[in-house]
Amino acid sequence: MSANEKRILLVEDEKAIRDAVAAYFERDERENYIVRGVGDGQSAVEEFEKYPFDIVILDLMLPKLSGERVCRSIRETSNVPIIMLTAKGEVEDRIIGLELGADDYLIKPFSPRELVARVRALLRRAHAESEPQLEVLDFGDLVIDISGHKVTICDEEIDLTASEFKLLTTLARFPGRVYTRMELVEKVLGYDFEGYERTIDSHVKNLRAKLGDDPRNPRWLYTVHGVGYRFESPDKGDKAKAARARAN
Repeated sequence: MSANEKRILLVEDEKAIRDAVAAYFERDERENYIVRGVGDGQSAVEEFEKYPFDIVILDLMLPKLSGERVCRSIRETSNVPIIMLTAKGEVEDRIIGLELGADDYLIKPFSPRELVARVRALLRRAHAESEPQLEVLDFGDLVIDISGHKVTICDEEIDLTASEFKLLTTLARFPGRVYTRMELVEKVLGYDFEGYERTIDSHVKNLRAKLGDDPRNPRWLYTVHGVGYRFESPDKGDKAKAARARAN
């Protein structure tokens, strides 16, 4: 595999869609995409175990093994970017994959051009995060090592996906600043398509669970109702709570 190749695992049970998407990627003259297409969940797990991939495009509805189970299996060993494809229209159904650790989702029928744009954005972000950035954000028990792409709580490393890491670092770099959901979509996911604010909600939910941050009594991640989210260091958060208590 050459250094500039980008290997894509495409998991889609409809052969016509699989072939069309693969051909679209491989015609892209600006990038050197290598697409490996499979038609069921079991084959997807086996392929991922055998070969290194830069990104996974994963249909939610698959024979043999569901997309949810494939996503869960991949997340047990890897933080590779995952885009979920789903034909389901309900919002709650669409975010199932995100709660399992997927980075993004796209609703069928979709434009191949939009799928390519999303893949580029995720790969660009993953590459940027692999570049050395000499920065460590230290909040006492919580330490975010940007250069090492590592988060620890009380010296115990927390395993985050690329999207979760980007979300946390975006918020933590400016404690107290409130980010709207659309701002976070643009900064974390790399695009500004409307209607994907719920994506951020899912990533925040996952991030809170991994950090052990109770949304009803947060230590780091605060919800600003009707607006978005903010990060507070514990001492500032305690002072804010005390000020609110005094005001009441």
